[in-house]
Amino acid sequence: MVLVMALTSCGTGTKKPMETPKDQLVHQLFTYAAKGQIAYGHQDDLAYGHNWVVTDWENDPLERSDVKDVTGKYPAVVGFDLGGIELGHAKNLDGVPFGLMRKAAQKHVERGGIVTFSWHPRNPLTGGDAWDISSDQVVKSVLTGGEKHGDFMLWLTRAADFIESLGADVPVIFRPWHENLGSWFWWGKNLCTEQEYQELYRMTWLYFTKDRGLTDIVWCYSPNGPIEPELYMSRYPGDEFVDILGTDIYEYVGADGLEEAGVRFSTEVKSMLTAMNVMATDHHKLMCLSETGLEGIPSPTWWTGVLEPAIREFPISYVLTWRNAHDKPEHFYAAWEGFEHAHDMKAFSELDNIVFLDK
Repeated sequence: MVLVMALTSCGTGTKKPMETPKDQLVHQLFTYAAKGQIAYGHQDDLAYGHNWVVTDWENDPLERSDVKDVTGKYPAVVGFDLGGIELGHAKNLDGVPFGLMRKAAQKHVERGGIVTFSWHPRNPLTGGDAWDISSDQVVKSVLTGGEKHGDFMLWLTRAADFIESLGADVPVIFRPWHENLGSWFWWGKNLCTEQEYQELYRMTWLYFTKDRGLTDIVWCYSPNGPIEPELYMSRYPGDEFVDILGTDIYEYVGADGLEEAGVRFSTEVKSMLTAMNVMATDHHKLMCLSETGLEGIPSPTWWTGVLEPAIREFPISYVLTWRNAHDKPEHFYAAWEGFEHAHDMKAFSELDNIVFLDK
């Protein structure tokens, strides 16, 4: 067993009185890690699935879930993305109405679950999407004194307004500016300096926490992996601004085939989580596998034969697989009713160390 980080001696441990929703959520995450349990999460789980989508969200009870259809249980964690909120849109970049997202988040927390938000905002300098990397001046432009700073503060306002609208009893994990050590987003490694990235993250935290008083957010720093350990912390904004260390690692099938892809993924995950465990212990932080998956799940035993063995020895509080797109038949990361390998995900859900929501 990999050494479990010493959380009981830090601000995220059980010695801190549970007075706020954030305290309770942190305690819940800590308890999973301390017990050697890992909560399972799925992106957009209540909003749509492989072959269905919620249309009348105001009247829908939001009880449908691909994961529940297969396992009989909801995922313990549900993820959503705020991309589009910055422009005042009614739906996010994947077509999920923000009203539906709010209702789903509230309902999932009422069931005893956990909600996490990522954010793929548009490019504030060029007008392109989050993947528009045509300029390396974007982050600089939104910082204090930059030409887009005022516009960007309105974006932060709209994102904060949404999280505030969830209600005082709905703590969330917020994971902004993720995969920052790749260069496919406008806040990525080759698009800004280390200092500029840190200022972007801190500015976001300060506005939400100090200016808006949104103190029930659990903040996750999640670079893409696998990367060198020293690179992981190169843009770390500081302990005050982070509660969870995360990483995003996906499995991709190359020319060497499915079996080798599984071996490679397992090696990458174990190497990254081993390094992160040391960093989490040193900085007294929780840790998670914030995004992962194998698109289309061609492996018949991916859940029990690849994913679970790769993560079982590490004190990660949760693992989240990406979404099941209802409008892209091959773009799914969780099993669905009728999928040929669904039995393996059900077996995964029945493992003692994997947590689903029995409600």
